[in-house]
Amino acid sequence: MKWNRTGRGLKALAVSLAVGLGMTACSRDYTLGYLYVTAARTALISAYSIDFQSGALQQLSDSPVPSSSGQTNANPVALVSSPNGLYLYVVNHDVSSIAQFDIGTDGKLYQQTTTNVVSNAGGSIVGSFPTSAAIDPSGRFLFVTFTFQNGFTTARPGPGGVAIFPITAGTGALGAALVNPATQAPYFPVGFNPVGVFVNPQVNLPTAPNPGGGFMYVVDQDRTGGVAQGILYVFTYTAAGALTALPVTITTPNVVASDAGTTANPVLGFKAGTTPGAIAVDPTGRFLYISDEATNQLGAFLQTSSGVPTPLISGPFTTGLFPIGVTVDPRGEYVYVANFGSSTVSQFTIDVQTGSLSGGGGAGVATGPTCVTIEPGLGKYLFTSNNLDSSVSAEQLDPHSGALTQVQGTQFAAAALPTCAVAIANGAHATQIVN
Repeated sequence: MKWNRTGRGLKALAVSLAVGLGMTACSRDYTLGYLYVTAARTALISAYSIDFQSGALQQLSDSPVPSSSGQTNANPVALVSSPNGLYLYVVNHDVSSIAQFDIGTDGKLYQQTTTNVVSNAGGSIVGSFPTSAAIDPSGRFLFVTFTFQNGFTTARPGPGGVAIFPITAGTGALGAALVNPATQAPYFPVGFNPVGVFVNPQVNLPTAPNPGGGFMYVVDQDRTGGVAQGILYVFTYTAAGALTALPVTITTPNVVASDAGTTANPVLGFKAGTTPGAIAVDPTGRFLYISDEATNQLGAFLQTSSGVPTPLISGPFTTGLFPIGVTVDPRGEYVYVANFGSSTVSQFTIDVQTGSLSGGGGAGVATGPTCVTIEPGLGKYLFTSNNLDSSVSAEQLDPHSGALTQVQGTQFAAAALPTCAVAIANGAHATQIVN
């Protein structure tokens, strides 16, 4: 800090008052949280501080940083933060890797390791093109969807899978992917084009209580016989991270066979529109929302105690054009959808008793929004990564109505072709303030 002689006494008085009020001139108290945005073209991550009072973004001094050191063609497509806000994991699609970063107290990123998304014991990649990631609420496991199992490529499409990495407590490092006991492969099979994953800590499983476990969902853009159909795969997971596909029968109207029953993919799934883009679950774990890119709709499901997702008869709900991203606010009162085609964010109000949605208004943002996220500190600032505008839009959320108001200064510059975004709370601000 540089001080000049003019008005030195007044400045000293101001500092004394600040100290008396529990503040300092260099305090991080006015930083509500941090926002991280991946960019495809440049394989970079833009990092921002979020202003507590206005929601405005300020790029950190060393931003942007590479999404994976030494891999300039990485094409990062997704990212997820640990529940404690100490680690960030970036999905690098074209090099089939996950990069782990430590998050400093100043919000800056420090890359630690790079892990192949699916490898055999010798370290060779046996699965490729990861698409999305999620962490269980305890922060013990990272779940990553990928497009091709071993032996399949874009020239010879085949089913994908989910890899599960244990997260080392205290360091955030990823351990070796868990082995599927049924196949002895380091992944669990799903459909032909998994694009999203979400982990639900609900413990009302079909069998005995399962402390530390819950449900894991994967949304898939399947094209069986050339016909597009959306599929939702549901798994139970244990405290040890083991997955078991939900036991269902093909006679259930909500179940689709798809490519199930094959050696590569023995899993049955549930109908989820035509071309699902993303999935979000409300904080109670009762309601699932899945965007459908082809029909411009948002599907809504009730999560029953048996694990079977039941479509709400009031849905689906109309969105803007080509809805890609979807999120639920931390209070569980509103759903927001990023509409890539219409450059808008749709806003819906959740009926907390039934999960049904009302509204559908929203706000205009910059061109081509992909991901939508809400900071968890106050739960009042919403951000979209705008792919075709190379920017981030910031909106203030009215907690009484869910309405969005543009934050002054938006749009905020990002590295070229941003793909996704995630926000964390500053350690000086509790995430429970939204309750």
